[in-house]
Amino acid sequence: MRTYHCIPLFIWIYMCHTVDTILLQEKANGYLSSKKIVGLTKDDGKMLRRTKRGWMWNQFFLLEEYTGTDTQYVGKLHTDQDKGDGNLKYILTGDGAGSLFVIDENTGDIHAAKKLDREEKSLYILRAKAIDRKTGRQVEPESEFIIKIHDINDNEPKFTKDLYTASVPEMSGVGTSVIQVTATDADDANYGNSAKVVYSILQGQPYFSVDPESGIIKTALPDMSRENREQYQVVIQAKDMGGQMGGLSGTTTVNITLTDVNNNPPRFPQSTYQFNSPESVPLGTHLGRIKANDPDVGQNAEMEYSIAEGDGADTFDVITDKDTQEGIITVKQNLDFENKMLYTLRVDASNTHPDPRFLHLGPFKDTAVVKISVEDIDEPPVFSKVSYLIEVDEDVKEGSIIGQVTAYDPDARNNLIKYSVDRHTDMDRIFGIHSENGSIFTLKALDRESSPWHNITVTATETNNPKQSSHIPVFIRILDINDHAPEFAMYYETFVCENAKPGQLIQTISVMDKDDPPRGHKFFFEPVPEFTLNPNFTIVDNKDNTAGIMTRKDGYSRNKMSTYLLPILIFDNDYPIQSSTGTLTIRVCACDSQGNMQSCTAEALILSAGLSTGALVAILLCVLILLILVVLFAALKRQRKKEPLIISKDDVRDNVVTYNDEGGGEEDTQAFDIGTLRNPEAREDSKLRRDVMPETIFQIRRTVPLWENIDVQDFIHRRLKENDADPSAPPYDSLATYAYEGNDSIADSLSSLESLTVDCNQDYDYLSDWGPRFKKLADMYGGDDSDRD
Repeated sequence: MRTYHCIPLFIWIYMCHTVDTILLQEKANGYLSSKKIVGLTKDDGKMLRRTKRGWMWNQFFLLEEYTGTDTQYVGKLHTDQDKGDGNLKYILTGDGAGSLFVIDENTGDIHAAKKLDREEKSLYILRAKAIDRKTGRQVEPESEFIIKIHDINDNEPKFTKDLYTASVPEMSGVGTSVIQVTATDADDANYGNSAKVVYSILQGQPYFSVDPESGIIKTALPDMSRENREQYQVVIQAKDMGGQMGGLSGTTTVNITLTDVNNNPPRFPQSTYQFNSPESVPLGTHLGRIKANDPDVGQNAEMEYSIAEGDGADTFDVITDKDTQEGIITVKQNLDFENKMLYTLRVDASNTHPDPRFLHLGPFKDTAVVKISVEDIDEPPVFSKVSYLIEVDEDVKEGSIIGQVTAYDPDARNNLIKYSVDRHTDMDRIFGIHSENGSIFTLKALDRESSPWHNITVTATETNNPKQSSHIPVFIRILDINDHAPEFAMYYETFVCENAKPGQLIQTISVMDKDDPPRGHKFFFEPVPEFTLNPNFTIVDNKDNTAGIMTRKDGYSRNKMSTYLLPILIFDNDYPIQSSTGTLTIRVCACDSQGNMQSCTAEALILSAGLSTGALVAILLCVLILLILVVLFAALKRQRKKEPLIISKDDVRDNVVTYNDEGGGEEDTQAFDIGTLRNPEAREDSKLRRDVMPETIFQIRRTVPLWENIDVQDFIHRRLKENDADPSAPPYDSLATYAYEGNDSIADSLSSLESLTVDCNQDYDYLSDWGPRFKKLADMYGGDDSDRD
């Protein structure tokens, strides 16, 4: 609210600033008033004369915010050159001249045409001059003067923000600084108390206070709790005139928030929690959640759960959910209803970030009791071991028991258990198990060399509840038995030079054994008992599982003996001792002086001894010439062959004759007489082939009749030979069909169609002698003539 006391204020301003006006006038006129200075001459260059000041000033200040009806009088310009006759003209220029300030050009009176605001402009610099109307000359030099706008209290204090936001920790002491607010006043701070601001609190007591000069807001109550009240709204007033009556004021709002500190321990809402769990739950299963309440927020409310030492500390665990600040009870060890049915845990909840300033308030943790009841369920059988390892000799007899697995029912009912082998792990059905006691036995013979390990799975199932079953791996290791004899490690191609000397090493042999004795292999080499003294070679045991073959005589001859067979007896040292006889084939070869093999055959020896190189070349040339002649003869013979008469123009294949003639039926005897095959006696003797041209150089060969009393197979074979030897046969493959049925039956034909061509008085009485199968025919054809008629 603005309050104006116009009349007393104007009087007071006029009295207090009379001195300022005079000083301002003197200052302005000291530089701007008219001064007449006479210049220096030759006669009196050092003489100066000062003229009398010609300007007259009556007023140099002006009040702002003038509300009168008339224009506000500013001052008067006057010079002693003005005689009052109207010859002089006063002109005003500068800030606001003509708009804000107007001058009477005759009298020199200056008035303010508009209301002025010091906050917009506090000083106006103007220039004045007086000129002669007739001549237009300045009677006085132009002078500059200042019009000062005096302030009045017309602006209230304003805060830099309309709304302030601040925070202070809870439980802070009295006088803790919260925030500083600042208000400014547009009035003149150098003039009176118009701009002197004083702060006070209108709302927010008794919690906060404000410093009247600085505007700093402070706490006024001790131990304010955020949990009781978190938000406060404080209204601050700023008043000018030093807070006196009549001063203007402004207000602002400050929202103050109490921030949290860790001054509250966690507390469980209940002292006891109850959870149930089946005994078969897997490890790590979540049984339930518990939560302690903490009125603090943020990290001050973060807590950690733990299980105190005692019952169930090894069986259960508690983990902290960082998002919900809950404690999760989990299973750390397998539960067993039969061993223990109830667990009582003590769970602690404690702050992770305690504030040392508030430790005197007590321990920042709380304890709750958690009871866990274990529920009984039907559990599958449990084996006595995690896995079984059985070792058995490979020579164990079929049906022998090699080991045993045991399982039991962990439930109180203790149901009976039956055992079985998972056949997916024993596809060959090598092992079996007794369903009552879990004894494992063999079903087939074992062989370590083919399969040293067998991994099978045994299943234990409750007899009363087949769904309850368990599986266990059984690893069966087959132990080695010395059941294989050693033998040569490879096939040796051994030779001895004809010029070999006695004691010369010609071969080193090694052996292999499929067995794997625990102490390693040890082999021995000896001659066979039947040939203990070999006149040609000696067997030397090197004692390192190898043997050397040494020559025993001076020189060998391929002509006498090209190959030697040396039997070697090999045996091991394991129990039982296994032995075998390996025969080494030694060839006699020709060698050079360094012992390198050149030739090992006797034929090469003969050729090299009886024929020279030139003779061998001549023999090869003769053989080559003979081959060339044979090829030429065969080519000429093929050229002399005649082409078939019947050649299809559509058939482009080599050596294939196509017949597109279907024939004229049974009456067509010219195309092909198949009756010749069925009845060889009707064959025409001189009938020529129709598919090739006849050759006069070949004579038609007459064959001796073979169809009398001859078997069909022999007949076909003989006809095949005739066609193979027939020179008139085509030079390409052809198909001959023989539909020969053999000789006539002694019963002749039984068809009634041919009965007209035979004697009607034929006797059929013999049909009665053929047995019951021909009784019907005997009845039809046998008997009197009257019956036949």
